[in-house]
This record gives sequence, structure tokens and C-alpha cells, in this order.
Amino acid sequence: MQQLNVIGMDQHHAEQLAERLNQLLANYQVFYMNTRGFHWNIKGQEFFELHAKFEETYNDLLLKVDEIAERILTLGQRPLHAYSTYIKASEIQEAKDIHDGKACVREILDSYRIVIRLQREILELAGESNDEGTSSLMSDYIKEQEKTAWMLTSYLG
Repeated sequence: MQQLNVIGMDQHHAEQLAERLNQLLANYQVFYMNTRGFHWNIKGQEFFELHAKFEETYNDLLLKVDEIAERILTLGQRPLHAYSTYIKASEIQEAKDIHDGKACVREILDSYRIVIRLQREILELAGESNDEGTSSLMSDYIKEQEKTAWMLTSYLG
């Protein structure tokens, strides 16, 4: 017999989705901290433009961290919450001592590539699980971030 969680979703599907969302959450947390560091440490002629852009980016990432954690809770599961766990679970690596604007933008672009790929995988799993809430969240993120990736690529020339 199929066991349903509080939102009427198959418990096994909810656990699978939460596991993938926790992986995404870990990547977002490292991405957030990297971008925060770029904001603090950027140097050079593009300082004013990139300092503001990095702040905009990390604020958006922080919002997504909260939304992903709350989605995991909605699925009846527990979000990861220790930075040491995030480091182990994240494909995105810590970026240390990067001050050059274009290098920071390349790191951000690489991080978007990772989270977009993970979100597409989660979107597929959510569709198979009839999880409209997770599907909608991932679809919104992908649409927004594909445009951002295009803009960052254009910035790099």
C-alpha cells in the first residue's frame, strides 16, 4: 500500500525529491558564499558595476536557499543545515582569493551551469512524481537563470 505524506504525495517520491533538493540546497549555499566573497573582494575598473551586480545575485541566491529549504519541509523532509555538510554535498567548490572581475563572473557562470543542470534533473523527477509545486519552482528558476547565464556570457564577450 502506498504511504502518502501531508500533501498527498507518495512518501517514497517525496524522499527522493527531498534528497535531490538537498543536493541543490548545498550547491546554492556554496554558490551564495562564493558570490558574497566576490562582492566583498572585487577589485579593478569594474568594481562599481560588479559590486552591485554581485549583491543583486547573492540576494537572489539567498531567497532561493530559503525557498528550497521550505520546499523540502513541505515534502515532509528535513533540509541540510550545516555548512560542513553543504561542502561535502556540493558540486560547486569554494572559490578562494578571486579578485578579478571576469574571473568572478566566470565562476558565477560555472555555478549557474551546475544549478541549472541539477534543476532540470529535479524538474524531470518532479514531473514523474506529479509534484507540481517542485516542478513550478524549478521551472521558474531555470527560466530566470538561463537568461542570466546568457547575459553573463555576453558580458564576458
